[in-house]
Amino acid sequence: MPQIVETTVYRLDELSTEAKEKARAWYRESTPDDDWSEFVARDFEAICAILGVRLKTRPVRLYGGGTRQQSCIWYRGFWSQGDGACFEGAYSYVKDTARHIRDHAPQDAELHRIAGALQSIQRRNFYQLQAEIRHRGYYYHEHCMAISVERDSQTYRHMTADAEDEIVEALRDLARWLYSQLEREYEHQTSDIVIDEMMLANDYSFTAAGRRFG
Repeated sequence: MPQIVETTVYRLDELSTEAKEKARAWYRESTPDDDWSEFVARDFEAICAILGVRLKTRPVRLYGGGTRQQSCIWYRGFWSQGDGACFEGAYSYVKDTARHIRDHAPQDAELHRIAGALQSIQRRNFYQLQAEIRHRGYYYHEHCMAISVERDSQTYRHMTADAEDEIVEALRDLARWLYSQLEREYEHQTSDIVIDEMMLANDYSFTAAGRRFG
């Protein structure tokens, strides 16, 4: 025989502190957002173009059929030793990178340093250094990038002794920078403030204990 059961439900801002924590835990576990890193990836693509890194792309299947090209950027995080980010592509000199990167990210001292390091080593090699960046192995961090450096000199001049190490380290520093941006964005998107805003905007209701209702 059917019965009618009445339940009092609450909005997030009406719950106790303990119940709010349970509601946030439900949201984090049940509503993952795979698009949270999209902004960081787009910004990284723009930064790579400024620095002279041409990211490799790969086809990605769309839900509605067809494919689109996606940059070869990978990461894993943010809680285990060995987590990190890496990318694939090719690097060569682009004029005025240090100035353009300051225009793009005026407050980012690490990007300024990386751009300056690349420009400095290129200057000592008459702006002829090139690098290929490939992913290797099963992990995704800066040391999973195999980076080969050469000098494109029509007179067959060799690289300076420090050229390969400095190019490799600058590109790995760029991967480290990418990971730090991804980690920062993830922490922001999963923060209590952002999650509370999302649950209130969607008008979710909960029991007094913080369980999702409906």
